[in-house]
Amino acid sequence: MSRARPPVLAPWVRTRLRAAPGAAAAFAVLVVLAASLAGAFPRAVDRYEDAGLRHAVAQARPDRTSVLVQAPRPDPGLPAGQQAAAVRPAALERQYEKVLTTVGSPLALDPSQSVYGVAGGVNPAVPDPFLPRPTGLPAHISLFAPSGLADHARVRTGRLPRADGPVDADTPGVEAAVTAATAKSLNIETGSVIHVPAVGRPPLAVRVTGILVPRDPSGAYWSTVPRLRTPNLVITPSPGGDPPKYWLGTLLLPPEAAPAMLGTVTNPFRYWFLAPDADSLHAHDVDRLRSAVAALESGPGLRRARALTDERTDISTGLDDTFTSFSRLRSGIAPLVSVAAVGTGTVVAVVLLMTAGLAADRRRTELALLRARGASLPALAGRLLAETAVVAVPAGALGLTAALFAVPVGRTGPAVAAAAAVTLTACCALPLRAALAHRTVRATAERADLAAVRPSRRRTVAELTLLVAAAGAVAALRRRGTTGDQLVALAPVLTGVIAALLLLRLYPLLLRRLTGPAARLRGATGHLSLARAGRTRTSAVLPLLALLTALTTAAFGGSVLAGVAQARDRAALLTVGADARVDCDAPLPAAVPARVRAVPGVRAVVPVSIDYQAKPVDGQDSVPLVGVEPRSYGALTARTGLGAFSAAELASGRGPLPAVASPSVAAEYGTRRPFLLRLSDGSAVTVRIALVRDSTPAVSGGNFLVVSRAGLTSPANRPTALLLTGDRPAARALGHAVGDSAVVRVRADERARYADSPLQSGAEHVYTAGVVAGAGFAVLALLLALLRAAPERAALLARLRTMGLTRAEGRRLLILESLPQALLAALGGTLAGWSAIRLLSPGIDLTAIALPSAGSPLTEAHLHPDAWSLTLPAVVVVLLTVGVATAQAWWTGRRGSVTELRAGDGR
Repeated sequence: MSRARPPVLAPWVRTRLRAAPGAAAAFAVLVVLAASLAGAFPRAVDRYEDAGLRHAVAQARPDRTSVLVQAPRPDPGLPAGQQAAAVRPAALERQYEKVLTTVGSPLALDPSQSVYGVAGGVNPAVPDPFLPRPTGLPAHISLFAPSGLADHARVRTGRLPRADGPVDADTPGVEAAVTAATAKSLNIETGSVIHVPAVGRPPLAVRVTGILVPRDPSGAYWSTVPRLRTPNLVITPSPGGDPPKYWLGTLLLPPEAAPAMLGTVTNPFRYWFLAPDADSLHAHDVDRLRSAVAALESGPGLRRARALTDERTDISTGLDDTFTSFSRLRSGIAPLVSVAAVGTGTVVAVVLLMTAGLAADRRRTELALLRARGASLPALAGRLLAETAVVAVPAGALGLTAALFAVPVGRTGPAVAAAAAVTLTACCALPLRAALAHRTVRATAERADLAAVRPSRRRTVAELTLLVAAAGAVAALRRRGTTGDQLVALAPVLTGVIAALLLLRLYPLLLRRLTGPAARLRGATGHLSLARAGRTRTSAVLPLLALLTALTTAAFGGSVLAGVAQARDRAALLTVGADARVDCDAPLPAAVPARVRAVPGVRAVVPVSIDYQAKPVDGQDSVPLVGVEPRSYGALTARTGLGAFSAAELASGRGPLPAVASPSVAAEYGTRRPFLLRLSDGSAVTVRIALVRDSTPAVSGGNFLVVSRAGLTSPANRPTALLLTGDRPAARALGHAVGDSAVVRVRADERARYADSPLQSGAEHVYTAGVVAGAGFAVLALLLALLRAAPERAALLARLRTMGLTRAEGRRLLILESLPQALLAALGGTLAGWSAIRLLSPGIDLTAIALPSAGSPLTEAHLHPDAWSLTLPAVVVVLLTVGVATAQAWWTGRRGSVTELRAGDGR
């Protein structure tokens, strides 16, 4: 008896994918883009934050970042043999290996740059006559016996020092080496003998056997104590006159010779200098790093180190200050980046939901028929979930892989979580949207037009909830600034969402207002286009929401970037005073201005004389006095906007010289009475404050006086600086023109210096990428919405053309039909962006991302609306809408009415 074969049924997923391969491919591409963007964002943030942390550690220098473990000399009460054994290399090495284990995770060390040894705590003066004495004081010598000297230096002259036989506190002489810089400054040669004072015995004779060159001078081995490689010219305090000076150099003893220091007056101590491994530092571990440092300085780490070395051991480091300053800078930048992340993420989520909504709308008849034939809601949602998952899951994995390859540095966990969230949203959006639309069984799916459907109570409650949340976020941001919770980051996005919901409420009213006037126009195109716009499906809510959210985020983000650029431009202008400047401590040679004018890119040269030591007779502090030619300098102030004035206001006549003063100087000396000013060359001039200005190009400080140079006597009236304007003059060419006697500064170079940390530049790049990605997805949403309506519009045009509609009228019909919603999105996005910026600007501080932590004349940078950021995205939306409608009308006209009618009937 043969078994009955079951009927072969085509699987749902395979059938649906074969029926619409283009839609499946487009959906897969969308998920790949969204998943790759989501996966790349957290790794990009990790990358620039890690780079910023390492940059901060590098800027702090090893003398601040190394962990200094120091123990005093062995107890003098111990026998001499035990004291010597405690400072020998074997004992120090054993303790070094154990001390390394006291450093807790995640603070990793770099053994190649770490060092241990014995050093003198006191740097005595030495009597040797061949050592230089700049002001008659003898040179001082510091003794160090470091480990690994042969691995970190190469011998230029002579050989490395060594110890011949056992060395103790009574040894009369030892060998040593010096670096090339020390040898040059202290006149030390191979074979020189330096006598270090001792206690109760003749001086220790230290014979130099070699001159060394550090292999890595900037590394922690040589830079934790910089005088190991570079001697210091120490200036001693003096009540007046030329202060006494003396040289302080270092002699590098072999580790085996360390016991000899016990017999000198150097008061030796044992040390273990631990260099952090900068490449292993990660910004997400900053809090744990600070805890690890605190444990070393005054916690369990210190107790373990004392148990392993000496009970008097002390640990110190400046790493905690470095981590704190980095955290402070990151806390000022991170909220701005989170605003871009939330805005872009919202746009991506809306586009995914909109794609699902368009797909559900396209298949509404099919799904309604399945429900009418008995398909349960869970079964229908499950089939749709399988259909989307078979496309979305591989696409999400591909997007994640692309993100990991595109940004190879950073944590993988957050990237996987972000890509998984995108994939899950893509998988569930269509089933949930279909289940919500077809929860009630109907014979056919009813068409719901945006202008005809009244908002439900649930929608009203949801909109009111969002309104309250947006108001709370805006209030929190204005009150607390960008240091609040994640609700603050949602403020710009919520503003755009509220604007979108408000415009959707107003959209039907606006269309009804326009229908009456349009009906009185000649021809049916205007009336028909408004009627078509009024029949827009409710599924158009999400495209409009995506557009408004993206436009608001783009306007906000563009204004942030424009504010950053403006702050840096302003700070560079305040520092330089013009496009470039030349400064000299003495009067410039007479030929320099002419040579500078001949440099390509220089348009105008304004000579000024600056006396920084000018002092009012009845004042306590000096005031920089600037002598200018009123006409050219006045034109420069007008061009730069720094304290503009007219040349006539500084014209000198009889009596006191009229002066332009800063507010602080005017407040101290008044604007009514003249006062006498003593110049650094011994001359004097009487000035009267005629104008008060907040700034001036020649001086970047808060105190200044500007007078006509014609009223000064020589040499005070000779130019000491040149202020240059032009088209990006080159610093190198200017340097050749002025020679070595002057300093050249260019405004463009100064501006580039203000992004002094990868944390700032990286955040700016990520912010820009987020804004561009959000705008790209918004354009994609607009294209998807227009393409979804393309078949219906093509069939409509074909039918109307059979009734006599011309090609020009068809093109005008499609454009007028698309314009209401495009104009609504453009105007609404512009207003929402402007409103968000005006509402949130009191709580947004751009200083952290725009300017360096120190050294900038501009102390604050605030957010202001940027016209280009507000209008350009809106214009692009309108132009894109008109362009798509025009292209569709042209393409439909080429195909012919019969072809379109057949295609429309087939659909």
